[in-house]
Order: sequence, then C-alpha cells, then structure tokens
Amino acid sequence: MTPEPNRADLGKDPARVSGMFDQVAANYDRTNSVLSLGQDKLWRMATVKAIDPRPGQKILDLAAGTGASSVVLARSGAEVVAGDFSRGMIAEGKRRHGDIANLTFVEADAMKLPFADDEFDTVTISYGLRNVAEPRIALQEMLRVTKPGGMLVISEFSTPRNPMFRALYRFYNDKILPTVARVVSSNADAYDYLNESIATWPDQQKLSAWIRTAGWVNVAHRDLTFGIVALHRATKPFAEHDANEASRNG
Repeated sequence: MTPEPNRADLGKDPARVSGMFDQVAANYDRTNSVLSLGQDKLWRMATVKAIDPRPGQKILDLAAGTGASSVVLARSGAEVVAGDFSRGMIAEGKRRHGDIANLTFVEADAMKLPFADDEFDTVTISYGLRNVAEPRIALQEMLRVTKPGGMLVISEFSTPRNPMFRALYRFYNDKILPTVARVVSSNADAYDYLNESIATWPDQQKLSAWIRTAGWVNVAHRDLTFGIVALHRATKPFAEHDANEASRNG
C-alpha cells in the first residue's frame, strides 16, 4: 500500500520534514532538474567551484540528499561525508553511490551534528538550511565541527534584486511550479511546502548576518541566476580574538 503523502509545514517539525523527503527520494534529483529548468546543474557547478575540493581534505556535505553533489566532491580525492536527516535519502544515496570508497553516508541532524569539534576542512549545505527548524543553531553546529581556518559554503534559494525579475520568479513559483510538480513528482504537496519555504526565507543580507552572528568571519555572497540562488562563503576564525572581532562587525 502506498503511504499517505506527507506534507511538511512552516513549523518545520523535523519528523515531518524528514518523512516528506523520504517519500520523494527516488525521483528527487530528476524532479529538481525539471522544476529548475536545468539550472540546478549550473548551481551545483558553482558550489563545487567555491568549495574547491582537493585530495586530503575532509568535507561535510549536509542536506546531501541522494549524494549528487557529494559524488562530484569525492571525485577530487577529498574524503566526503554526505549527511542528511532523511533516512530515505540516505538509503537512496547508498544504493546509487555505495561503491565510492571516499564517500560515506551518515544520518545527521544539522542542529545536533554527530561529529567531533574541528573535524572538517569544509562544511557545505545546499538548499537545506531553510528546512532546518532552527537554522541559526545549525550554523553554530557547522562552526563547531569545522577546523579553525576552515570554510563554510552555503547554496540556498534567495531573493532576486530586480523587482521585475522577482515578480516573474514569484509568478513561476506560485502558478507554474505547482502544476509541473503534480506531473513529475511522487509527492506534489511536498513541493507546495518547498515553495512556501522559499517565499518566507530571509534575503541575502539577513542570512549573511545570521552567519556572522554564529561566529563565522570573512562572510560574503554572490548571486546566481539573478538572485534566485545565493552562494554564501565564510571562514572559521583561528582564535577567539578573531571571533570577537566578527561579533563586533556583525
């Protein structure tokens, strides 16, 4: 019997959100490619370039889903941990990519990461931070598990700056995307939630402020596809002095 479609809401209860992603895991990558008009591949390439993975690095890829981005990072020779709080996504990722020696899939809650302090050279999360119940707690957890001098890279839906393009983008999300999702997705209601979560997510400047407040320094971002997505970068300070400086500037 097919389970009742699960739809999360903006309360972002972890059990409901992870259960929703469990139900869309099998077709998730294909659906995203269709709904983004193929832009997801370009966004992934930009994110990987920002991460600049190299052999010997240890990278944590959060909200990794089925591991589409994690695989690209692992091809560099880096040791990659793909973390996600959806067991369905983790299972699908292992099924597809379980034979890659330097790629490990781990069930992980971004607000309580199951990793030691200062463990990773880079932590990255793509299109997942807005699904976390308390994203500012997650940013602090990412700081904790990153080595001093290590990097944070966040790719997330954002706010187009141009008013006309922003209106066109909202029209697509509100009117066209739901119709297409009902054709290509196994759980169209999930994409209604995802659309709502994008609409209510803070803009580039506010997310940058959250990152600084969490203790990161050298915070910067650039827009992709006119601001539909923003790519944020930051560094973990080497010393408490640098962290205090970041707090004053935040």
